[in-house]
Order: sequence, then structure tokens, then C-alpha cells
Amino acid sequence: MPTGAIQATGEDVADSVRATRRPIWWCGGVAAVAWLAAAAVTNGWPDDGDLGPTGRLAGCMAVIGLLLLAMTLTSRYFALPRLFRTGPWLVALALLFGTWELVSAKLNLLPRPFFAAPQSLLEVYIDDWPRLIESVAHSLMLLVTGYAVGAVLGFISGVAIGWSRAVGYWMHPLLRFVGPLPATAWLPLAFFVLPSSWTAGVFLIALATGFPVTVLTWSGVASVNAAYYDVARTLGASQRFLILRVAIPAAMPSVFVGLFMGLGGSFAVLVVAEMVGVKAGLGWYLSWAQGWAAYSNMYAALIVMALMCSGLISVLFHLRDRLLNWQKGLLRW
Repeated sequence: MPTGAIQATGEDVADSVRATRRPIWWCGGVAAVAWLAAAAVTNGWPDDGDLGPTGRLAGCMAVIGLLLLAMTLTSRYFALPRLFRTGPWLVALALLFGTWELVSAKLNLLPRPFFAAPQSLLEVYIDDWPRLIESVAHSLMLLVTGYAVGAVLGFISGVAIGWSRAVGYWMHPLLRFVGPLPATAWLPLAFFVLPSSWTAGVFLIALATGFPVTVLTWSGVASVNAAYYDVARTLGASQRFLILRVAIPAAMPSVFVGLFMGLGGSFAVLVVAEMVGVKAGLGWYLSWAQGWAAYSNMYAALIVMALMCSGLISVLFHLRDRLLNWQKGLLRW
């Protein structure tokens, strides 16, 4: 390659790098200014009443703004593509928190105590964090146990129905009868029949998880291309090999769709079960806060719930990417 072409290529690469860093400067700089402005408004404008640690809230906002400013300045030397992708959301969050602070704490436009100010939620996290952590631990233990039981049983049932016509003959009517019923409809019977509220919660969560996993695993196994089986049989594959090495791997994308659907349903059942019968967990915490009209605690628990559910979904995405790495490029998610 001629020297001039090499030089031109190097200049093009440098221009593209500078072009990608300009938006990072814009996104990071605007986000930093927005968070620092929200901190200034929070700290400089007096609250309409005693609402909580306003100074700490302003300090947290200022720390976020300074960190974004530092990351923006260092982007001249290090590539920070994630800052570019999340920059608009960081600006939107700063505007959201600033508006929330104005209409609740400063101008008192939202009726209290039904709408809490940001510093009221921060006070809950500072003062009541042991109870929140204990509630999260109880909810996670109940959810993971019920979800694992439902996912395993649903997976085994789905493979059996999709592979065997005899099993499908007996299981299909049962699925049509039990599956469409919401798991919460079984609450009275579960809490009456099962020995404890915890086992009843596990049963209900497993029921909410098992139905979508069963149906989509069954669909995935049944829709495997018959040519795969023919090729494997030609090479001498046994029945066990066809199930474990052909049917199940080919059906795994459908299985994960069922797992994602089951996770959403199980989380809803978890909250209802804890609010009704299980005397622990985030659902119980919500019911307790509502009973005492502690709306700040209720909103704080809702945020923790959202973060916990989002974290579990991220874990499931990571597990899917690891297990289906061999199908990379063949599927779009």
C-alpha cells in the first residue's frame, strides 16, 4: 500500500475517533451541568416544610454531576462509549429529579403525604435500610426457590410433551385447564392446603413460572427441523442423544422466552403472596407502609422492587448469552 494511502487511512481513523468523542463531550457535559444545576436548586431553594435530609440529597446530586464532568474530561484520552449511550438518559434523569424536587419539596404542588419528595425517600433509605435489606433477602429467597422449581418442572414437562405423543395426549388437556388460570386465583386454596405460607408462596410462584416455560419449551421441541433428527440417526444417534444433543439445544431460544415470561409473572405473584399471607418480604413491607400511611416508605420499596426485578432480568440475559453463545449471529434478540 502506498505511503500516502496509509497516511490518509490514519487521518480518517483519527477523524472518526474525534467525531465519536464530540457527542460524548456533548452528552457528558450536558448531563453534568444538569445534575449540578439540580443540586444547586435543591440546596439553594428552601423546602416548604421539614421533609428530610435536603443537604445530603443535594450532595448526592453534586457528586453525580462531578463524576460525569470528570468522565467527560477524561474522554479525551479514553474511549467511553457507554457514556455516549447513557448520556441522554442521564440528562433526562437530572431533569426528572429537578422537576420532582420543585413540584414536591419547593412549591408543594403535590398533596402530602400521598406524594413524597426525593429527600423523604432518601431519609427512608438512611433510617430504615436494615428492614429493607431483610425484606429484599426474604423476597429473593422466596422468588428464587419458586422460580427454580417452576422452571425445572416446566422445562421437563415441555420436553416430555414436545417429544412424546403419549405424554402430550395426557398433559395437553391439563395444561389447557390449569394454565390459563392466574396463579393468584389459587391463593385461598394454597394457603389453606399447604403447611405454611412460605410453601404456599413457593407453590404459587412455581405455578406462575411453570406454565409459560412448559408451553414454550414444548413449542420449541416440537418445531425442531426433522432434518436434524434424520442426520443424527444416519450417524447412529441414540434416542437419548437426539433429546439431549439435538432437541433441547435447538429449543433453547424458545425456552428462554418462557423463562423471561415466567420471571415477570412470578414477580407479580410474589408481591401479592407477600401482601396477603407471607409475613416477610417487599410485598409485606408495602402492606405495612400502607397501613401506617408511610407513603415515603412505600415509594422507596417500589423503587427497590423495580431495581431487583431489573437486576434479575439482567442476570437472565447474561445467562442466555452465555448458554446460547454458539448461536451468535443466527438469532436476533
